[in-house]
Amino acid sequence: MHIQWFPGHMTKALRMMKENEKLVDCFVYVLDARAVYACINPTFDTIIGQKPVLYVINKADMISEADRNRIGEEFRDAGRTFVFSNSKNGGDAKKLIAAVKDLAIDKVRRYRAKNAVIPVRAMVIGIPNTGKSTFINCVCGGKRTITGNRPGVTKGKQWVVLAEGIELLDTPGTLCPAFNDQTLATHLAFLGSINDVILNMQELAEELVSYLATHHPQDLAGRFKLSLPLSSDPREILDSIAAKRGFVLRGGEIDYDRLYAAVLDDFRKARIGLIALE
Repeated sequence: MHIQWFPGHMTKALRMMKENEKLVDCFVYVLDARAVYACINPTFDTIIGQKPVLYVINKADMISEADRNRIGEEFRDAGRTFVFSNSKNGGDAKKLIAAVKDLAIDKVRRYRAKNAVIPVRAMVIGIPNTGKSTFINCVCGGKRTITGNRPGVTKGKQWVVLAEGIELLDTPGTLCPAFNDQTLATHLAFLGSINDVILNMQELAEELVSYLATHHPQDLAGRFKLSLPLSSDPREILDSIAAKRGFVLRGGEIDYDRLYAAVLDDFRKARIGLIALE
């Protein structure tokens, strides 16, 4: 399966980010903990330039502690400033706000020395469906932006002013114009960062089941009450899941549309297990 998705609104989003880069002091780069490297968009590099970046490794509750430790070590070794977050947990708000302020601490100190107060302005960026708007709602303490569980919910820029002296510029989720690594593109499709409408759902479900059967067989078998060892044929595994779940139409035919959607939804909502794809 070859994946390519870059709708016109993403071209406009990149242009808007470039035009507004000069208005911000730093960037908040939201990643999905389950595929942090697939979530890094190389086209953002020219927008960020030399400005400081805070990587918010979001949905950290959806991976294991061992994977969090590994990712943290890799990011520290790369010299990246980061914080783990489950942005749906309001308890993360103070930690996230403090991390954003630390990015522009030199600017804050310069103005304090002049007895002046100026807000820290940060642009919130990321690919679709990593939780940018949910992050903003978390630090706001309430819903200020539109959120959803599908890519492309945020269509334009939105400024959000926090009482703590921070102004956040929310931006639409934006992918690379082209995927050079189809494995990473497939990971994004598993997560729901690519619109399902343009994907072959049969192939996607088969690839996901094949990946899980190879790397997380016990999680897959446990979720769907399958017997180990699992078949090496993802179609046989999917048929077994359909039988267990009762996804059968009149006449005994399998309801494949419902089957593929259910398997992908279970993965995306971490019902299969705490799984990092990288």
